[in-house]
Amino acid sequence: MNILQIIPSIALIYGGPSQMVRGLSAALAAQGHDVTILTTNSNGDRGQAPLDVPLDRPLEQDGYQIRHYPCAPFRRYKYSAPLIQWLKANAHHYDIAHIHALFSPLSSMAARTCRNAGLPYILRPLGTLDPADLKKKALAKKLYAALLEAPNIGGAAALHFTSAKEQQTAQRFGHSPKDFVLPIGVTLPELQDPDLPEQLRREYNLPPGRPLLLFLSRIAPKKGFDLLLPALEQLRAEGLDFHLILAGGNPQDPAYEQGIYDQIDRSSLKAQVTRTGFVGGDRKRALLALADLFILPSYYENFGIAAAEALAAGLPVVMSNGVDIHKDVTATESGWIHDCTIESLVEQLRQALKNPAERAIRGENARRCAADRYGWEAIAQQLQTYYQQIISAPA
Repeated sequence: MNILQIIPSIALIYGGPSQMVRGLSAALAAQGHDVTILTTNSNGDRGQAPLDVPLDRPLEQDGYQIRHYPCAPFRRYKYSAPLIQWLKANAHHYDIAHIHALFSPLSSMAARTCRNAGLPYILRPLGTLDPADLKKKALAKKLYAALLEAPNIGGAAALHFTSAKEQQTAQRFGHSPKDFVLPIGVTLPELQDPDLPEQLRREYNLPPGRPLLLFLSRIAPKKGFDLLLPALEQLRAEGLDFHLILAGGNPQDPAYEQGIYDQIDRSSLKAQVTRTGFVGGDRKRALLALADLFILPSYYENFGIAAAEALAAGLPVVMSNGVDIHKDVTATESGWIHDCTIESLVEQLRQALKNPAERAIRGENARRCAADRYGWEAIAQQLQTYYQQIISAPA
């Protein structure tokens, strides 16, 4: 099959949902398919320089191609008129398109272009069809949906959800397209520099002998900081020893990010928190190797790729039951699950911090859980079956 993967950006700064397209494309290519990622050179929303990549020509990588296009004329919204022009001219060369993200001008126009060209397409909403998410800028999204996303959903060959919860809660705007649930795969490459974990320990002046808690995700309201910070303050008051590594940022809402930093600086936790900002690549892998526990107290995650990567690294997790993969963690005893309350988070963190031997056992369980449930090869095999069913379906 000739397959298009279309996404506004695959820059590291946009986190897991963007990065998974690379792993998916490599896994599909390994099964003999021709895969092209169609994307822009966007690299953040704070005035960062765009990705230093060749434009409007294929870049070979891991058996597939990436075609980058400049963000023009609306760089902030990751829209690229040249990309849409290329898609109009070349859609007929492909068998199917898999479009990642809704309520994004690029994805919306790509879906409309595929529909006009008669190219079947799948939409992966990335949680944007959740009613809670739709309440944000509700009027603007209602108009946007009426003009673009409702017709795109109605014309889609299928919707791809990464969890059953996302599938159940998704708003479809009066349409009933086929849908399927397929989780995101994770791949953690080996550390290129095996000495990097200890180098980072020195660079960040991380204290020896203390359990290291790692938060590695976007710093945003839904991530549960109003649970995490009070819970850690209470545990500190109880005399429990720990150190939090806060690795992340928020290019879309820098004011919220700074507010969290200010709150920490005013609290009793100031000396027990290290802020690294956004990390990726080998440095991310090194932090996962350094940490003793991974924390994700989110109110809602339609998958939780950062937590899945932690599991793949053999790191036990403390996560909320709002993260959809919490059932996998419970079934495999790969961590501790809490309700979305301060009291519940305190209790689960207390158990994890007081039991280093249990952390080690659950870390080994975590590694097996990720390999069995989030391996890219198995996911790609399932996905190609969906692709073939769509392509062979009568028009």
